[in-house]
Amino acid sequence: QVQLVESGGGLVQPGGSLRLSCTASGRIFSINTMGWYHQAPGKQREMVATISNGGIANYGDFAKGRFTISRDNAKNAVYLQMNSLKPEDTAVYYCRYTAPGRIGTWGQGTQVTVSS
Repeated sequence: QVQLVESGGGLVQPGGSLRLSCTASGRIFSINTMGWYHQAPGKQREMVATISNGGIANYGDFAKGRFTISRDNAKNAVYLQMNSLKPEDTAVYYCRYTAPGRIGTWGQGTQVTVSS
């Protein structure tokens, strides 16, 4: 079983930046994908960005050019650098871990609020 612990959310003004961190522990498979999803009130959860253990990244269209996902395999950690934040980025951000043939794991979520 895998556990995920997220940190780094908070309140930021429009145009500001935040960096989210997520660390996985437990039974980690070497081949895996970690990523970030967000969910705003009344909306479905959607993919922000994912990154494979080999470093291949995918981004939601709204995140391209503003957000950067990275990971440290030695630490089983994934990061999301968010720049040029907009009010519409306000949501709960969830970390996710998946491995082939395994049920994925969600973190508890961290609130990001973009407001002046």
